[in-house]
Amino acid sequence: MMAPERRCAMKIFARMVPVVTFVLLGLGHAAAQSATVSGDLLTDWQQQKRSMMAIAEAMPEATFAFKPTEAQRTYAEQILHIAGANVYLMQHLGGVAVAPDVDTTDFTVFGLSATSKAAVLEALGAGYDYGIAVLQEFSDEQLLETVAGPRYLGDVTRVKMAYFTLSHAMDIYGQMAVYLRLNDVTPPASRRGGV
Repeated sequence: MMAPERRCAMKIFARMVPVVTFVLLGLGHAAAQSATVSGDLLTDWQQQKRSMMAIAEAMPEATFAFKPTEAQRTYAEQILHIAGANVYLMQHLGGVAVAPDVDTTDFTVFGLSATSKAAVLEALGAGYDYGIAVLQEFSDEQLLETVAGPRYLGDVTRVKMAYFTLSHAMDIYGQMAVYLRLNDVTPPASRRGGV
């Protein structure tokens, strides 16, 4: 035989289960309806811009010319490489946004010649802003259309081209984190509170 307090608790629980289930299903359905490929991609791009601007800003200007070995890019060149690559790669989406001027025959820094920390950060921001402008031009359906990528990728969907661009930048981000550590600087994402 069940104690009266336990029976009362069981009745309340039994009444609450359908209500909680209904609310949770409704929230899941609303979230599923509001998520879009274009929205997710734009959010990821904007988040990466914040992360890249933070890591670029983290290195003191006095060590922007630092490179771990002679064969590698300087810290500033790593940033300019991302800025230029973002423009070069996102141009393959076929948008109408006006792109910053880059030299597509120079895959080191894409012809970007900024030298001061402020100018390097400005170039990086412009590369990401161009990507934002391009992404805002396309619907979910258009992002799934095939475009001609660089010859090493061939024909790809616009969404693959955009995510390839994001992944390329994250590869360089990882290298930049090592550059910071070699200069006794903790990368922003590794600090308490993160980016």
